[in-house]
Parts: sequence; structure tokens; C-alpha cells
Amino acid sequence: MSSTSTTPESQANAPGTKGLLRTSLHAQHESCGGRMVDFAGWSMPVQYGSIIDEHHATRKSIGLFDVSHMGRLYFSGDEVESFLDRMNTRRIAGVEAGKIRYSLLTNEEGKILDDVLVYHLSDSANQAFYMMVVNASNREKVVNWLRSDCDSNAGTGLRIEIEDRTERTAMIAVQGPLANQIVAKISDLHPESLPYYTGATTKVLGHAAIISRTGYTGEDGCELIVAAEVAAEIWERLNESAKTFGGGPAGLAARDTLRLEAGMPLYGHELSEEINAAQTNLNFAIQFKDREFVGKSAILAAKQNDSLPVRVGLELIDRRPAREGCDIYAGEEKIGFVTSGTFSPTLQKSISMGYVSRSQAVVGTSVSIDVRGKTHAATVVALPFYQRS
Repeated sequence: MSSTSTTPESQANAPGTKGLLRTSLHAQHESCGGRMVDFAGWSMPVQYGSIIDEHHATRKSIGLFDVSHMGRLYFSGDEVESFLDRMNTRRIAGVEAGKIRYSLLTNEEGKILDDVLVYHLSDSANQAFYMMVVNASNREKVVNWLRSDCDSNAGTGLRIEIEDRTERTAMIAVQGPLANQIVAKISDLHPESLPYYTGATTKVLGHAAIISRTGYTGEDGCELIVAAEVAAEIWERLNESAKTFGGGPAGLAARDTLRLEAGMPLYGHELSEEINAAQTNLNFAIQFKDREFVGKSAILAAKQNDSLPVRVGLELIDRRPAREGCDIYAGEEKIGFVTSGTFSPTLQKSISMGYVSRSQAVVGTSVSIDVRGKTHAATVVALPFYQRS
């Protein structure tokens, strides 16, 4: 299915949505008081009540996130493994079934097209398959880019099919220290039987599902992928259980403060087509040895280019946060810029991520940040800002 097509359900409009795509949980968000906003062409809940409460509930108990807007692409064909290995900065070839890999997609210049999760799983018939979760804002771009590569290599015998199942499925992130407990109540597979960054096919409330021990909050938990028509039933059961532990639905705003505390980059902020993968300090996601991939030469060259700024964490002395676009200085010299920032609900301090000159990227370096014309002292700190016990 084309990434630009829409189902009858997603075409339905409510006042103010103006044709935005809807996830299969839209009615549940409205019934919970979700404030819906346009996010990458989808009507998504930015918050239900207090962003701070949703943040703390996820850190202390359970947060439920509808992440169905994320693209879900399925791959088939004789050369899928080698194709995905060549298109990703992280090794895919030879990775055993059950593993999930965080990776980057880069162009020939080493610039970042998206950051993705690549799943290598087995279905109920024990047949291996690959899928990829991509950012909502990049879904069409990524699908077109991958298909273009397949088309350009058709003469070599490359036979790859890419199926976009985004609008036929739903994805629910259940995050927090008690998250796995409530999923285990309705799943044939206990999430805690899965190591971190692995997944499996199973059944949830009797429905076919994928469970992965993944998330974007810095907390424990898992993510569920199910058919769109059964998502509401599963969400309602999870929400009922979460409420008994003081948890519940959480929106995009809390998801952003949580991922920032965990030092996780966000596409369009820390990652973009203006940034070379070598600048990100995501070294674990870029594997050079004994393999070739798109952008490899350009990334290796960028690693040797000391003039390129690199991603760092920043902790401000004042409580006022330095947000995206603020300039970073060493004395009178501008050395970089902020890409994301907030006042951390967990740490009770202002934190930011940004890019600075490599010479100023050493942990402990004192810098200053211009926040609306006023200078605020800050220190380069190690990432992540927060790490669960």
C-alpha cells in the first residue's frame, strides 16, 4: 500500500482535524480528554491533562502512548537481509531472529534520512521476516528512497517487496516500571521473558501481535503492534489496568520530555539531512567493519573532520530552559546551537541537547547559551541525563 494512500477510517473528519490521518485509537483519545494536534499529518494527542503528571506517571508507574503514526514497513524477497544491511548504518546481515536493531538511514553524503528500528522476527509458522519502524514525518520519503534503490538494482536480480502496513495496524507503547506487568495479564508472552531490544510474535487478548522490548522514554516496558481493528479493545484493557497503578494515557509532550531526559535524539531536531551521522555520537548504531553501506565513505571522512560540530548534553545553571535554536557560546565565540531543551520534571533542572565544536564537546566544559537575548551559564554533561535504576 502506498504511504500516501488513506483508508476510509483515516479520511473521516471531526471538527478541526481538516483531513488529518487518524489512528485507530482516535476515539479513545477523545474520550480521555486528549488535546489533539496535527503531528506529521496525523491527529495525535499532545496531552490529556498535565504534561508533568503524565511524565511522572511514566517514570513511576505506567504511561500508555499511541505511536500508531510511526511507519511500519514489511519486507519480503530473496535478498532482504543483504538489502537492509546495505541500506542501514548498523549491521543487519547475520543478526539472529528475535533481534531488533536501532539504526540510521543515510544518503551517499552520510546525511541522515531517518533513524529506524529494524526487526528480524519469526511468525507463527516459524518463518523469518523483516520489518522496519520509521518516523511518521519520514514515512513517504523512506518508502520512496528504499523503492528507488530496489528499482535501480532491478537489473542485478534484486527482488525486494516493501509493504507499508502503517494504516492497517496500530502500535501502542506501554512504558514505565510497572508496564510489563499489565501487558503480561493480556498476552500469551510475558514481556520480561524478552531481553532488551528483542521481540516476538504472540497473541494479545487472543489477537495476533508483535511484542518488542523497546521504547522511547528511558524506562522499561514494551511496544505492541496489532491489527488496527483490535487496537481499541487492547488499549481499553491496558488503560483499565494502568489506572489501578496510578498510570494512564500520555501524550506527545510527555513523550518528548521523557526522551530528552534519556538523551534520545529526535528526528528534525538532533537528526536531519543537514547532519552527518558521524556528528551524532551514536557510535553503537554505525558499524564499519567488514561491510559496505550507503554513506559509509562520507561518514568515515566526517569522523576525521574536526570542523564539524558534535552532539552533546547541556545542563543549565538557571531553571529557564534553552530551547531549539538558541546559540551556544564559549566566551564571545559562537560554537554551536541548541536542538532540544526543557525543564526536566524528573531531575528538576534545565537540560538541553545541541551541537558544539569538537574542541568544546568535552564533559565539564563551561559554555553560555543565549536565551532570548539573555546569557545563561551551562555545562557540557554526559548523556543520558537520566538513567533508570
